[in-house]
Amino acid sequence: MTSGVIGERAVVIGASMGGLAAAGALAPHFERVVVLEQGALASQPTHRAGTPQGLHTQIIQMGGLLALDQLFPGFEADLARAGAVPIKVGLDLRIDRFPYDPFPRRDLGYVNYAASRPTFQHTVRSRLEGLANTILRHHCRVLELMAAPGSTRVTGVRYENPEGTIETLPADLVIDASGRGAPTLTFLQSIGRPLLEETTIGIDLHYSSCLFDTLSDAPTDWKGVMTLAKAPDSRGGAMFPFEGNRWFVTMVGRHGVAMPSDYDSFLGYAQALRTPTIYNAIKGAKPFSEVECYAFPESARRHFERLDNFPQGLLPLGDAICRFTPPVGHGISVAAQEACVLHRVLDRLSGESDPIALLGPAFFAGIQPLLEESWAVAMRDFVYPQTRGTRPADFEATLKFGAALDRLAADDAAIHKLTTEVQHLLKPRSVFRDPELVRRVMAEMAKM
Repeated sequence: MTSGVIGERAVVIGASMGGLAAAGALAPHFERVVVLEQGALASQPTHRAGTPQGLHTQIIQMGGLLALDQLFPGFEADLARAGAVPIKVGLDLRIDRFPYDPFPRRDLGYVNYAASRPTFQHTVRSRLEGLANTILRHHCRVLELMAAPGSTRVTGVRYENPEGTIETLPADLVIDASGRGAPTLTFLQSIGRPLLEETTIGIDLHYSSCLFDTLSDAPTDWKGVMTLAKAPDSRGGAMFPFEGNRWFVTMVGRHGVAMPSDYDSFLGYAQALRTPTIYNAIKGAKPFSEVECYAFPESARRHFERLDNFPQGLLPLGDAICRFTPPVGHGISVAAQEACVLHRVLDRLSGESDPIALLGPAFFAGIQPLLEESWAVAMRDFVYPQTRGTRPADFEATLKFGAALDRLAADDAAIHKLTTEVQHLLKPRSVFRDPELVRRVMAEMAKM
């Protein structure tokens, strides 16, 4: 084997964004990487039936975009060539957030991209298909993970190929990026492992989305807008451009709010939002899709890191570990960052006699800071009293701290940039513990 290569074959279950990113991380470390996808993999960007959230407005955080660019150098340029719309972070996105309508806009020095999920996914897949040692197989349904008799170490997968024949594919490492993580959970149950600890936040979030053609009265001072709800009202909306000079518009509601399911009610919902920004942009626009609805009942985090002796030769990744509300963009972003952690851990362990045996603990430890950052965002849903789960004891103090920090960010460009870098998963929340910043926040809180 060449330097840095630790095994003959790795298998990735699922051609999700997380699965594709994981395959990119594995490619330098295995002679062959095989991605098994249950659905179809079209030659052009198309919606995947297994990702219903892909029909709704989604964003990728800068941390996720930079992670993909690390795994696939030049990825940002590929996105631009695919028609993705460049978005100057802090400037091109209008955020209507009480009491700022809009929040002050500044060029914070980062350029993100707005595109449809099929374009993001196809751009990653095109890069992966250009790797000589990587192959993607579609219409392949994984049936079970395999282990040697008397052993818990995963040695491959059994799957049904497109012709309906059952095949066994040996592997030194299997990555479960299937979304729900059923292969991993079933295998753990089969070897008698205890039920995984899981933390959930019941948010009962609903989306209604519609795609619009070129706007007749397109805004000239912003490229995207987010109208954030003010609790206890949970109604909000988002509007982003994507390739082809078209627009994704998504309406959001929680805990039983009646959501629109046709164009007229969609327009009425937009008109009833806290600010008229989105309604004014689309009231004369032409829709070119039906209204699509989607429900996301809860955010969930599985604590694989707490499971003793996790099976060797197997790693879950992405939604199989943690599911976040899709429009926030943390699911795709965290999965891409997890793949970067995987790459770094494999690189570090490549000199060991059995790196696969050491991989699980190192990977799970490495991704915990990523999960903590995004889970802190998910905890904000406790602002609604109907939210299910364990409300943090210091939640009210956290809200007051955040409101004071927002006030400072509105007036101070440096703090605005810092809070945005944390939001985009570029810096950890620990930067908010800087003594001078804490002093300023506490002084601001005293005025409130």
